Amino acid sequence: MIEITASISLNDYEIEEQFTRSPGSGGQKVNKTESAVQLRFYARRSKALSNAIFLRLKALAGRRMTLEGELLITANTYRTQEQNRKDALARLVAIIQEAATPPKYRRPTKPSKNAKAKRVDTKKQRGDVKKGRGRVPRSDD
Repeated sequence: MIEITASISLNDYEIEEQFTRSPGSGGQKVNKTESAVQLRFYARRSKALSNAIFLRLKALAGRRMTLEGELLITANTYRTQEQNRKDALARLVAIIQEAATPPKYRRPTKPSKNAKAKRVDTKKQRGDVKKGRGRVPRSDD
């Protein structure tokens, strides 16, 4: 069981790991060890996620989510398989936690009468300044 939040925990069978050769640094060893991790999480089939959380997760994941609702996370930053596994799992937990927090409701507001009046006054003052920049009339001396 992987604990995401107090109310969300994932079963181990919902997550699948595949190991591939990492393209990063590592010298000769990188060509023969499979240290990169590709983590698959079946989000659409997960009983732990509600539909609202799944939809927010889908929006957050972007191209990392397939059409079938599988979230793919690839980790190849580190040289060891174990560190890459921890990194991929931490990234999965972080994105699900972010999706689990509902967005704050924005209450629309209007500017006050005083703010509108100040805006109009400022515009009038600015217009007067610009009017004063015109050509000076010639005086007939």
